[in-house]
Amino acid sequence: MINLGSWMNKLLISWGVDPKIADTFDESIIAILMIAIAVGLDYLCQAIFVGSVRKIAQKTRYTWDTLLIKRKVVHNLVHAIPAILVYIMLPIAFVHGKGMLNISQKICAVYIVFTFLLSLNGILLVILDVFNQKEKLKDRPMKGFIQVLQVLVFFIGGIVIIAIIVNKSPASLFAGLGASAAILMLVFKDSILGFVAGIQLSANDMVRPGDWITLPSGNANGVVQEITLNTVKIRNFDNTISTVPPYTLVNNSFQNWRGMTESGGRRVMKSIFLDLNTIKFCTPEMLDTFRKEIPLLSDYKPEEGVIPTNSQVFRVYIERYLTSLPVVNQDLDLIISQLQATEYGVPVQIYFFSRNKIWKEYERIQSDIFDHFFAMVPKFELKVYQYSE
Repeated sequence: MINLGSWMNKLLISWGVDPKIADTFDESIIAILMIAIAVGLDYLCQAIFVGSVRKIAQKTRYTWDTLLIKRKVVHNLVHAIPAILVYIMLPIAFVHGKGMLNISQKICAVYIVFTFLLSLNGILLVILDVFNQKEKLKDRPMKGFIQVLQVLVFFIGGIVIIAIIVNKSPASLFAGLGASAAILMLVFKDSILGFVAGIQLSANDMVRPGDWITLPSGNANGVVQEITLNTVKIRNFDNTISTVPPYTLVNNSFQNWRGMTESGGRRVMKSIFLDLNTIKFCTPEMLDTFRKEIPLLSDYKPEEGVIPTNSQVFRVYIERYLTSLPVVNQDLDLIISQLQATEYGVPVQIYFFSRNKIWKEYERIQSDIFDHFFAMVPKFELKVYQYSE
């Protein structure tokens, strides 16, 4: 086998270098030259392989090849090529310095493993990017699963690197970890709970990024921004950020408003409290006045033999008014009911759905509607109950 160290030693001596100095630095010079060649080779390989993949990505309609460049998967794989060549050539350079050979090979091996870990991590990120680009899958909390795989990859890679440094078999180190399983479970408790909770959240489609959720504890009321291995990030409507562990959403109840946003309307359910003393039977004159002054009741006729109360006619008016509004979804429930009388009067509960679900518009719509009802109450010779001492 070629001995580059001896060749360099003879070359240095032929240049007039003292033999003792030549014996000391011959193999070190070879090592420096090999590193310089490896760096140059790395740049050459990057230009050839990465440049080729980049040109292919520009000509194809696929996204995965572009993502391989973006996440530096190809870059990191190419970095391993010079390191592998240096690892193979080290025994040729270090013949006398066995200790230096051993250290250099360990450094190269650790570097090679690390580049492969970075490549695997990049592949996982590419998978996440591909999922996020799919309309049917982008709302799934995939980031938590990818983070679990990232932790697993780097954990196994860390064990392999330690095994290289201490000259032990990775299998023996994994076997030794069995005795430390309880400690590992304690250290990675949140990650394990988050992983299991992420599976439950995804499998049951309980929450997705973009969902509006409310926690009963009041710690969060806003839109889910991100679901990761250990946290669910929620932007509250006051623009503060709340972070809760995923298993909190599994172990405790929370309200998800997705059904409302995907439905045909947002519910309005409020009550108007009428003064019990103002409820009375309508006279024919009262009914004639209602028909003349209130257009929506112009054709109102009570059932034969029934004498309606002014409260009953008011409820009929409310229903007709809501039915006439385009903003009210007529395909969903519209219920006007009288609830049990209380010390605060007789509540008339108004239940309907607004087609407009945007918070600002929704609040304006229901406020305008109830302002109208409050203004119409006196026309039916009724009064809204108002407490006074």
